Formats: sequence, structure tokens, C-alpha cells
Amino acid sequence: MTSTLRPEPNSEHPIVAWAGILAVAVAILLILWARFEVHGTKDLEEALSEDAAPASAVKPKPSPEADRSHGSKVEEAVAAGRWAAGFSP
Repeated sequence: MTSTLRPEPNSEHPIVAWAGILAVAVAILLILWARFEVHGTKDLEEALSEDAAPASAVKPKPSPEADRSHGSKVEEAVAAGRWAAGFSP
């Protein structure tokens, strides 16, 4: 006679499998709860609202020229971040 709680050789026990599924579900719920606590729901309400944004509220798309104008600042920030992390610039 074999026990119903004894797993088959080389397989996962059913209780361990269900515990893993439960842990993933709880982690997802905690992440969603933290998102609502930190950011709120205003951005979600705006995204789901029926009202369209006025044309004046639409931001222009960034251009490559605008990116090049502050490129040296970005390179300095990257170098400083590498130095702070222990990597040589």
C-alpha cells in the first residue's frame, strides 16, 4: 500500500505545487495593492475616461536635434553613475 501523501519519484509534491501557485497569486495582489497606494487611480481614470484630450494638451514628439543638445549632460550623468557604482568611466 502506498500513502496518498507520498509523491512519485522525481516529481514535485502537490502541496508544494499549490503553495507555489498561491505565492505567485499573493505576490501579484501585493504588487497591485502597492501600485494603487503609491500612484493612486487618477491616471487610470484619465486613461479610461470617454473624454478625449484637447489638441493643445498633446505634447510634440521629441526630435533627434533636441536629444543632441543635452547629450553631454547625459554622458556626464552616466559617467558619474558608473563611478558611484564602482565602475571606471
